Amino acid sequence: SKFVNDKWMIKNGFLNDVQEHKPWWWNIKVQKLNLSAPLILLPEVSCQKAIEILQEKGYDQAPVVAESGLILGMVTLSNTLSSVLAGNAEFSDPVTKVTYDQFSKIGLEDSLGKLSCILENDHFAIVVHKQMQCSGNGSSFMKQMVFGVVTAMDLLTFVSRNDKK
Repeated sequence: SKFVNDKWMIKNGFLNDVQEHKPWWWNIKVQKLNLSAPLILLPEVSCQKAIEILQEKGYDQAPVVAESGLILGMVTLSNTLSSVLAGNAEFSDPVTKVTYDQFSKIGLEDSLGKLSCILENDHFAIVVHKQMQCSGNGSSFMKQMVFGVVTAMDLLTFVSRNDKK
């Protein structure tokens, strides 16, 4: 059951430390990865335009975020191309037709250990940061901002460059 699975418990924030012999990087915060700002696509972008943008900018993937800030998912170049070529989507369809809507989020203050647990099952995690927004009438709310996209390669690169052995 996932409720007694330590990796599931870590990924979902119910446990912090379960490894007895943690690697040196386990408790370092995600913000130390120095991720570059992600390319973000709005949901109304067409599949064809998404392919063009991703290729032009040199990205394999991009979060799809509504103007309200709601994170809708992730679009990848390969999935978009294969969906169009297989006839499951048209070039003119909005990118939301080929968006992965199941993804993991991680915060800047979370540990690389938690990230490692997420990346054991997922190809990427969307790094989010909560920010307070205030309106002119004095009301305020917390909004999640996409700070970056992190992959296992990002974690591996950080560990190999900073190896403490």
